[in-house]
Amino acid sequence: MCLLALGWMHHPRWRLVMTGNRDEFHARPTAALAPWQDETSVIGGRDLRSGGGWAGVGAGGRMAVVTNVRDPLAAQTGPSRGALVADFLRGRDPAAVHIDRLATVAGAYAPFNLLLADGHSLEFLGNHPAERQRLGPGVHGMSNGALDAPWPKTRRLMAALEAWFEAGDEDLTPLWAALADEHRPADSDLPDTGIGLERERWLSPAFIRGDDYGTRASTVLLIDAEGHGQIHERRFGPQGVALGQSQVDF
Repeated sequence: MCLLALGWMHHPRWRLVMTGNRDEFHARPTAALAPWQDETSVIGGRDLRSGGGWAGVGAGGRMAVVTNVRDPLAAQTGPSRGALVADFLRGRDPAAVHIDRLATVAGAYAPFNLLLADGHSLEFLGNHPAERQRLGPGVHGMSNGALDAPWPKTRRLMAALEAWFEAGDEDLTPLWAALADEHRPADSDLPDTGIGLERERWLSPAFIRGDDYGTRASTVLLIDAEGHGQIHERRFGPQGVALGQSQVDF
C-alpha cells in the first residue's frame, strides 16, 4: 500500500475497517484479490515477483498491511517487504508476539510501516525510524511517511473514513470516492521527502495516474468482532483505466 486509513474499534458492527490504495509500476506482475492457492486461509492480492502481499486477511480475521517509506537516500535492499504481510497472515501468533519477534530483525528490510491486527490488538512497527506501538480505538492514517503524518492525502482519506463512520450508512460509495480522489494540494502543504517538487505534486493525490506507475488497486476491508467480513478490490491499469473488481467474503 501507499495510502490507507484504518478505523479500529470505532464502528458498532465492524471491529476494523481499512481503506487504501496500492501504487506500483504497472509492469510488475500481480495477482488479483483471491484466496492464495498455496495458503487458502490468506485472502488478498499478491505480488507475483516476490510472492508476498501488500494487504490482506488471514484465519480468524487477522489483518496485515504494509507501506514503503519514501526516502531516496535510504538503502532499498533486503528481504521483500511483502513477506511482512504474508508471514503474519500465514501464522497463528498474536499480533503483539509477532511484532516483538519482527522488531529484532526489522532493520534488515528496506524502509517500511507495518500494521498487524488480530481480535485483540492493532500493532504498528516501523523501521525508518525504528518505532513500535499499540494503537488505540479511532481512525489512523498512513502513507509513505510516518504513522499519522499529516500529509494532505492522508488527512483527506482519514476525514472521509471518519465521515463514513458518523453517517452510519454501510454503503461503500463514499469510501470508493475518497480512494478515487485526484485533488492536488497547494505546494506549501506538500511533504518534502527528497524527491523534488514535481514528483511531490504528482504523488500528492490519493489516486495517481501514470503510464508506467500509478494506482494499481483500491481496497476496502471490513472485519467484525467474530473475525468475519469482506474484502473488496478495484484494479486499474496505466492512466487509471479500470481493469476489474473482486469481492471475497470470509
